[in-house]
Amino acid sequence: MSSTNIDLIMPLKLAQALANSLFPSLDSQLRAGRHIGFDELDNHAFLMDFQEPLEEFYRRYNVELIRATEGFFYLRPRSTTLIPRSVLSQLDMIVGKILCYLYLSPERLAHQGIFSQQDLYAELITLADESKLLKLVNQRSSGSDLDKQKLQEKVRVSLNRLRRLGMLHFIGSDSSRFRITEAVFRFGTDVRSGDDPRQAQLRMIQDSEAMAVEKGLLGHNDDTEADAVVDNK
Repeated sequence: MSSTNIDLIMPLKLAQALANSLFPSLDSQLRAGRHIGFDELDNHAFLMDFQEPLEEFYRRYNVELIRATEGFFYLRPRSTTLIPRSVLSQLDMIVGKILCYLYLSPERLAHQGIFSQQDLYAELITLADESKLLKLVNQRSSGSDLDKQKLQEKVRVSLNRLRRLGMLHFIGSDSSRFRITEAVFRFGTDVRSGDDPRQAQLRMIQDSEAMAVEKGLLGHNDDTEADAVVDNK
């Protein structure tokens, strides 16, 4: 079929994008809420090459292909989206804000961008209200060691969830250490224009400002936590 005939059906560049071997897997990842950053070289280069035709393609589903200021791509649903979605729980969002805070910290450069789950938990307890965090685990929490243990487990679940969304990468097979990606700026929209981004992010954490960050465009609900907020299912 000639390019002229193809253009009668769809733009040639969109046809090339859809025919590319990378597209099926990448499309599935985007619909699942994954953020595609520079470290995913082939996928990111593909989105850069075909950004304009794919923007038009996803508009048909009432979602937007977004390239953030930091360079990563993701799908943002409109209220009329044709693709079911779910949103992050409150604890997921708090953990995401802590990750963004760590990304902005001098320690990231000092540690070559690598943090541990213990680093994350220690920062969480230091910056956020521990009693409020424990209430997310158990509304009747008394601050017992068992409640704190459950909170640590919930934080691990949140961290793994954010990993699946492309916010961080575990180091090898060691799930206790990870490198944070630029995609965590989904949790730091207000810090981009501030004079001191890290202080702005700290204020958001301490004020417990909740942002409606979409977990992804999911065809099913994979939230296993009772406190997860599900929207537009």
